[in-house]
Amino acid sequence: MLQRGFRQMVGEAEAAVEVISVEDGLALVGDAGVIFIDVREMVERRQTGCIPGSVHVPRGFLEFRVDPDSPMHDKAVDGAKRLVLYCASGGRSALAAKTMLDMGFANVCFLGGGLGAWNQAGGQVEQD
Repeated sequence: MLQRGFRQMVGEAEAAVEVISVEDGLALVGDAGVIFIDVREMVERRQTGCIPGSVHVPRGFLEFRVDPDSPMHDKAVDGAKRLVLYCASGGRSALAAKTMLDMGFANVCFLGGGLGAWNQAGGQVEQD
């Protein structure tokens, strides 16, 4: 038996990190002070598209891609901006946002319901 399973870990992350609604997320598209970060795998992004202008940072490489001191740092991740993380349904992005919060990113949140909720609300998607 695990001491802390995924449900508990996601719940802890959801309690620690700001979650924004799809409606609030839709209002942020195109805002120069906001970066949407897609933490899904590349195969998911190719199959279902992505939020327009989002930066792809797979969760498995998160710490390496967001840390400015890492040789793998993605310069598109600007910690001075509001960072809105998303995945397919919200669990992975909650965990990733908690990790970034723990790393010292102050203005990070995740999209409640993920891309599934985004699609249900009629949010625009694009293909890479």
